[in-house]
Amino acid sequence: MTTRLSDLTARRLLAGYRKGDFSPVEATRAALERIEETEPRVNAFVRVDAEEAVAQAEASARRWHRGEPEGLLDGVPVTVKDLLLQRGGPTLRGSWTIGGDGPWDEDAPSVARLRAHNAVFLGKTTTPEFGWKGVTDSPRYGVTRNPWDPSRTAGGSSGGSAAAVALGAGALSLGTDGGGSVRIPASFCGVFGLKPTYGRVPMYPSSPFGTLAHVGPLTRDAADAALVLDVITGEDWRDWSHLGPSSSVAAGLAEGVKGLRIAYSPSFGGQVAVRPAVAAAVRRAVGALADAGAYVEEADPDVADPVEAFHILWFSGAARLVQHLGTEQRARLDPGLREIVAAGAGYSALDYLAAVDTRMALGRRMGRFHTSYDLLVTPTLPITAFEAGAEVPAGSPHHRWTGWTPFTYPFNLTQQPAASV
Repeated sequence: MTTRLSDLTARRLLAGYRKGDFSPVEATRAALERIEETEPRVNAFVRVDAEEAVAQAEASARRWHRGEPEGLLDGVPVTVKDLLLQRGGPTLRGSWTIGGDGPWDEDAPSVARLRAHNAVFLGKTTTPEFGWKGVTDSPRYGVTRNPWDPSRTAGGSSGGSAAAVALGAGALSLGTDGGGSVRIPASFCGVFGLKPTYGRVPMYPSSPFGTLAHVGPLTRDAADAALVLDVITGEDWRDWSHLGPSSSVAAGLAEGVKGLRIAYSPSFGGQVAVRPAVAAAVRRAVGALADAGAYVEEADPDVADPVEAFHILWFSGAARLVQHLGTEQRARLDPGLREIVAAGAGYSALDYLAAVDTRMALGRRMGRFHTSYDLLVTPTLPITAFEAGAEVPAGSPHHRWTGWTPFTYPFNLTQQPAASV
């Protein structure tokens, strides 16, 4: 079977450009063809900028032809979740409450880094309204579906980004993650998703969900994610909480996992009911880590489910987000978003600070845990993708998306790096 140009990783595209096997224009046109072919059944995009993308690719091709590429991603087709500002077009965040009038003249820090490294921007990807939940559907743009089975959800809130990468509609995408929003769709769509350490990737504008929210890449493999992370990390004066420069992540990949101390927690000590097929897949992956020389043992971190604290922080952020809206505009919000806004508006400052206390205690427990272990391995999710257009699976006892994501949101509370492999 011939590998399609649209299926290549960013690193393989760059290697092909270097050898002259194909050009950025060919790669970009291949990605645009995949969008045209798949978009009607998946709905991963809110906007496709085909003409501008080809123009960027042509400029990249000229640089490669001269032997003078500029940046680590010169000519690589990319997409951006429609929560992140990208100059030249509106960022509507899945909401009818945002008008399309500009000026749209500013890039988010991570988007600016991609631009500085001459990535080719294909378009903006779908998100639930303001990224509020773990699946991707919105009043403005409808339901985003799983690329492997369109009857099922792609996950969220970076569902459009994960679906695009899985489909070959761009080698990589930028997403955001406030409770699992990169890792959930990465798991459901079968791609790699990384939530970096909080502050490693500058964020502007600040998230309404505060320091729960991270920016991270969705890619076809870990090596591409490392490449992207080397591009998007660093300083930006617009984010007062950024961590500043760091060493190259990609350069450290060759070290492998030999000698690492890895804790394997199949179910957080029996707290989470994990579907058997999911548990079996995770066991196989853990076996591969052991075969590669890691020291693996079953061990459970002390993670008493912090969902109530997470809800207080998350729902309060939602209430603040729409505080400026009038009655008519609020009526246009996603009904589920209106529900959590109402809950968030009812919390007191003391409730919020108690949730912060819970968060800090969890962070200390995880800090102590990692004095013994370098890595913690769990399932990303205890289930597989369910029906599209629903916040929770049919028959679930839970009302909110946090009921089926117990392995993701705790690590937004702790601000630790976390990946779905």
